[in-house]
Amino acid sequence: MLDDLSPLTLGLFGSLAAGLMTGVGAIPVLFGRVPGERARDTLLGFAAGVMLAATFFSLIIPALDVSAELYGDGVVPAAIAVAGILLGMGTIAALDHTMPHEHFQTGPEGPIRPSLRRIWLFVIAITLHNFPEGLAVGVGFGTGDVATGLPLAIGIGLQNAPEGLAVAVALTGEGYPRGRAVRIATYTGLVEPVGGLIGAAVVSISEPMLPWGLVFAAGAMIYVISHEIIPETHRRGFQNEATAGLGIGLVTMLFLDVWLG
Repeated sequence: MLDDLSPLTLGLFGSLAAGLMTGVGAIPVLFGRVPGERARDTLLGFAAGVMLAATFFSLIIPALDVSAELYGDGVVPAAIAVAGILLGMGTIAALDHTMPHEHFQTGPEGPIRPSLRRIWLFVIAITLHNFPEGLAVGVGFGTGDVATGLPLAIGIGLQNAPEGLAVAVALTGEGYPRGRAVRIATYTGLVEPVGGLIGAAVVSISEPMLPWGLVFAAGAMIYVISHEIIPETHRRGFQNEATAGLGIGLVTMLFLDVWLG
């Protein structure tokens, strides 16, 4: 049935489903059952592992294969991968420096906005990080091959759950009602279908843009993994648990990609 849908439709609904997992991850807050810091760092490490595997097995390697089909073996596929990854990383870095937000580990970044409370700076940071994830899902489905997009959608959906939990826990810690905290956590994931629609549209319109879209999304995700998620998992002293979570997340995504792809 999925094969009958257009790449745009698949990109939109695949990224929407992945984005809504932020709300699913926040649900325990409604019942007052919040995992401790050790468990949260382990789950965030799992999220980092899923994203790391997705960048290589679902984005970079397929981009190299497509480039080789378009331009032949040699320097061109490698050059596209290098340029696209750096462009993706640079774009998210630029957004990090131009939009006001705050990381728990490194503090405020971007222009100072005294009117924004600290917790909202954190919410903006999570929202910024969700966009490249939606972009990756959209690019995956934009290939027209469900087997490329489906593992990405599942993997990114899995890693969105601990991020949604982190947002909801932070909001309740600031005194927000549980229901409102879960709703806001869910809203942070709704930027993903925007990225998904853009990614699917770009690569489905122009075949030569496909490898560029894949490696651009990979670079954007690599930046988020290195700049935010991994430092966050190490700041409370549970880096061993976080590293174990990363390894489990990586092999889980590898399994999903080989099985479903």
